[in-house]
Amino acid sequence: MFTNNFDPVAFSLFAFEIRWYSLSYIFGILFGWFYCKRFLIKDKTISSLFDDLISYLIIGIILGGRLGYILFYNLKYYSQNLIEIFFIWEGGMSFHGGLVGIIIATYFYSKKHKINKYIFLDLISVCAPIGLFFGRIANFINSELIGKATNANWGVIFPLIDNVPRHPSQLYESFLEGIILFIILNIIYFRKIVRTGIVSCAFLFFYGIFRYVSEIFREPDTHIGYLVGSFSMGMLLSSLMIFFSIILFYRLKYAKI
Repeated sequence: MFTNNFDPVAFSLFAFEIRWYSLSYIFGILFGWFYCKRFLIKDKTISSLFDDLISYLIIGIILGGRLGYILFYNLKYYSQNLIEIFFIWEGGMSFHGGLVGIIIATYFYSKKHKINKYIFLDLISVCAPIGLFFGRIANFINSELIGKATNANWGVIFPLIDNVPRHPSQLYESFLEGIILFIILNIIYFRKIVRTGIVSCAFLFFYGIFRYVSEIFREPDTHIGYLVGSFSMGMLLSSLMIFFSIILFYRLKYAKI
């Protein structure tokens, strides 16, 4: 049985604390950018535009992730504590909100430069699992998004929470949403003939499935609980991702290019 005694603070610099969660965002963006530039992008124009897109994506991730968490998970609290909306360093980010933020940012950037938005969204989809992998590892280090109690030999005790052995659901997600999803999307992307936008569909579809499965082993947010039976908010949002991925797939399949 493993006991999670990791310190959420990676190191301190004078009066500032550098946390693993912040580093996961930085490493995810940097490694994702490098992977796209080194292995995916062959066109010089797209490569140059992709560099500029990064700043749009960072804004989309932060604003979308924060607003998504507020709207999907804790609207009542933040409606009564408006100033705390800006306290991002205290935590409270939603992947699904960040995803919407990225899509909106990419849409406006692509429209500005008159480029097919799915070209960029496909690139983002392929490298996104890199950031997801680091993010879930950081969740594990922070003892957050904990799993349900278990008697399995690989159960983990999170002393910051309690002394109950729990599923390391964060590691399940890092494996499924990070490693496995990365492999699947790269296989699809590097096929000889793949219609632009299909990789984006695949990301929505497979992430939705992997997140839904992971939610089975994960404790729901205490202030929300389950919506119906054992159906959590994460399951609902992931189900919507799967639904929209199917609609998008058929729209692209029958679209005239």
